[in-house]
Amino acid sequence: MKRTANSPAELKKNIRDIDSLFSTAGLTRSRRATPAGITTQLRAQRARIRAAEDLRPAAPEPVTAPNGVRWLPVPGWQRDSWLWAGFSTRQGGLSRAYCADDAPGELNLGLTPADDRETVLKNRALLAEAVTGSAATPLVPIRQVHSNLVVRLTAADAARTLPWKAGVPSDRSTSLGWKADGSFTSEPGILLAVQTADCIPVLVADRKQHVVGAFHAGWRGTVKRIVELGVGRMRLEFGSRPEDLVAAIGPGVGPCCYAVGDEVRTEFESQFVYAQELFHEVSDSDPIRTRYPMLFLTQRAPGHSPIGPALHMDLVEANRRQLLDAGLKPRAIRIIGGCTQCHRELFFSHRGAQGHAGRLMAVIGIRPR
Repeated sequence: MKRTANSPAELKKNIRDIDSLFSTAGLTRSRRATPAGITTQLRAQRARIRAAEDLRPAAPEPVTAPNGVRWLPVPGWQRDSWLWAGFSTRQGGLSRAYCADDAPGELNLGLTPADDRETVLKNRALLAEAVTGSAATPLVPIRQVHSNLVVRLTAADAARTLPWKAGVPSDRSTSLGWKADGSFTSEPGILLAVQTADCIPVLVADRKQHVVGAFHAGWRGTVKRIVELGVGRMRLEFGSRPEDLVAAIGPGVGPCCYAVGDEVRTEFESQFVYAQELFHEVSDSDPIRTRYPMLFLTQRAPGHSPIGPALHMDLVEANRRQLLDAGLKPRAIRIIGGCTQCHRELFFSHRGAQGHAGRLMAVIGIRPR
């Protein structure tokens, strides 16, 4: 028997049955008569690629201390009269290692090979004076190694003259302090300090127990959960409760500039369920390349030229998510803003200066009664 074609009414009924089945599964049938063409697909792909300008954080506005140092206090923390905290900029200071001959001195706070040690120590005293009101307030830095090591420091540590290595006194005079990337204390009168020049500094304070911590989070420390583990140590040793904690994430390289390789994304995907949210494909925003693309054509075979969007990471968001996972409320986390590579008039940037850069500091401490 010869099969006859379905009538229009039967076809409509069949389509309704298919739509009903898709709806049960939470799906929707495409209404397009033909599949999307290559132009539509390219438009959709471009929509997923961000421009660097869209990801650039706004530069914060520093305050100027009476001694000329320009630094960044944490908004809202001024009402905590027991607390000292802030982030340095490169502006104000005595260093001349990283500025033009006719420029004012700068606030390099790292004992870098290019700068004079005594000048750096004077700069540290200037920062302490700007934040605490006294140049005699000791800063206690640590020997940062891109780890998740966290140490508890005391006033006795600030008074030591011998150096340490991995928490053990050493006979060698390195003056680099404890081998760690985070520190915390409950003792007043000292400033915990971490140095950065693109990595993310994070300060944490317990408003009830009066305990403070400072953490240095590059991508290696972040993937090892340095901030999350640091908060855990504060909870373990001092009974800090997450609801009593406040945190400030300082300036670092922004997602506009922090290009990474696929291996970094793979590391984060192995550790965090939200890893995909930390990465963006960013288009090249070089105005010369955009205006004169023919100048950058190569004779390489298709697929072998370094053309296309780069993979960028948002380190600030990665550390904010860790603070949330540690139990802090979203409103308790302050993001200072600024990209160290974009705003090089305000910050030192190791990447932006191809390694020839000073160091910033994030400091936090407890005011003596």
